Amino acid sequence: MISEIEPKLLDGKKFYDDRGSLLFVNELSLNNYKRFYVVENHSKGFIRAWHGHLKEAKIFLAIEGSFLVGAVQMTDPHEPSRETKVLRTVLNSDAPQALLIPPGYANGLMSLSESAKLLVLSSSSLEESQGDDYRFPYNYWDIWAIENR
Repeated sequence: MISEIEPKLLDGKKFYDDRGSLLFVNELSLNNYKRFYVVENHSKGFIRAWHGHLKEAKIFLAIEGSFLVGAVQMTDPHEPSRETKVLRTVLNSDAPQALLIPPGYANGLMSLSESAKLLVLSSSSLEESQGDDYRFPYNYWDIWAIENR
């Protein structure tokens, strides 16, 4: 199943004043989302990948620290092409962006900082999601090497 929609980044902002900070992405509509969860890996460099859905859309937003996130279109949910280009992006709570991942994509993530937390919004209930679940080994699309610059 090939999706006609591609992942999209929405820019947010982080505002500071004498009271503290406020993180927001005002362009993000939550109308089609049913639940949320927060991912916090036990250590920097830990990888959770790959997990895909044909019907479910997700939104990723780093609420603490930073993550390397991958999103790749599943050309076939049972044996997707390893040659498909992977969107590779860094989400950081100091420069907030919401990554919208449409149905038909697999996603994976790696924490780049200690105590990193990722907010995930889902367009499906837990029951709907469990019936639309495709998993692949963490290195099926191996995007996890950090590029030295």
